Amino acid sequence: MTDKKIQITARCPIRTTMELLGGKWKLLIIQQLRTGDKRSHELKELLPDISEKMLFQELKSLLESGLISKKTESKKPPKVVYSITIIGEKTYPLLKSMRDFALEYEAFIDHNI
Repeated sequence: MTDKKIQITARCPIRTTMELLGGKWKLLIIQQLRTGDKRSHELKELLPDISEKMLFQELKSLLESGLISKKTESKKPPKVVYSITIIGEKTYPLLKSMRDFALEYEAFIDHNI
């Protein structure tokens, strides 16, 4: 039996997922949008450690990938609202799995210290 070397390519599903959702803030932004549409200042309040520059960078990236959408209402001043898209909703099981893993990991660490 030969050992097959794992090759990471641009078509690797894990790499794709990491490129779309990797980083400190993207999944946290998506998590906040699960409860409904939010304006940027609401997201900033919910994620107080994020800088405004980083928030807008991450929102732009999530918009470009199609995981969230942006709606601008023609009011004075314009009201911009961010929401999760149908494909963005597909991240919910991933978020739940990550949460479950973190809780199990914390319990493991607490019992093994």
